[in-house]
Amino acid sequence: EVTLDLAERRRIRSAIRELQRQELERDEEALASKRFRPERGSHRQDDKENWPRSQHLEEEQQAALAALSQQLEAITSMEELTKLLRAAGEYEERKLIRAAIRKLRAKEIEAATLAGNVQSS
Repeated sequence: EVTLDLAERRRIRSAIRELQRQELERDEEALASKRFRPERGSHRQDDKENWPRSQHLEEEQQAALAALSQQLEAITSMEELTKLLRAAGEYEERKLIRAAIRKLRAKEIEAATLAGNVQSS
């Protein structure tokens, strides 16, 4: 709209239409490739073969999470829990740490409430 040259405006509009058409074609191709994927029969066989290994990894992860849970029970410092949360890489680890933080906050609130009740009486 800045240019006054009508021919240039037409070229710009046609270039924009061409880009939109190409983008639409790419989107349609991507959608078509998602719809008509071949069956994954060979992948199912791979999964069956790798199942014991994945089961072992799952058990290791559960053991590590249980150890972390016990370690978190011993921590009573909000700062230390926050540092652990920032350093955690796995979702399950962060989930456990957040639960420990919520538990510690609840204890702090309960202690403050009890202290307030004692002072008021």
